[in-house]
Amino acid sequence: MIDRKKFYDSIRVSLFGGKLSASQVSGMEVILNEWESSGLTDIRWLGYMMATTFHETAKTMQPIKEYGGDAYFIKRYWTNKKIANELGNKSAEDAVNFCGKGDVQITGRRNYKKMGDILGIDLIGNPDLAMQPEIAVKIMFEGMTTGKSFAGDFTGKHLGNYFNKTVDDWEGARKIVNGNDQKTKIANYGKLFYAALQ
Repeated sequence: MIDRKKFYDSIRVSLFGGKLSASQVSGMEVILNEWESSGLTDIRWLGYMMATTFHETAKTMQPIKEYGGDAYFIKRYWTNKKIANELGNKSAEDAVNFCGKGDVQITGRRNYKKMGDILGIDLIGNPDLAMQPEIAVKIMFEGMTTGKSFAGDFTGKHLGNYFNKTVDDWEGARKIVNGNDQKTKIANYGKLFYAALQ
């Protein structure tokens, strides 16, 4: 079990500039509750998931929708046919409906269907379910661990590849979500979350 008081006292100073909102705390409570019920044990994994959420949600610790309006999503995820095909989008409507949403923003019809099928949630019929904290956290855990599918469902990589008995690769772990993008920054966040969780 995580010592919540110690955890919040630490990150309030190290990551949140001395102040935590009720919304930030409630978002982290969802993640901590999911962790404690998951049976996972390597606290580095939790620290890195917290860091990923911290970065991906602009420190809100709540599921967010990717920034941009309909025209932006259509241009990015439908007009760009290469990306549209990679994401499995079949229309401009798909580009809008299946834009990035969540703690770690899943994007595209193919990814919503894949994650919905694994978790038994109708994300195709109702993609906004990815914005519900209790569902967003399940998507994150599934995508970043071996989960129910026994694979890292975001990119094929998972936390066990980067944190295990012989590996401690805070920067490399970014490949689980988004290549090398902001890998050093997120690694540093992860180490601070990890320190607070110990």
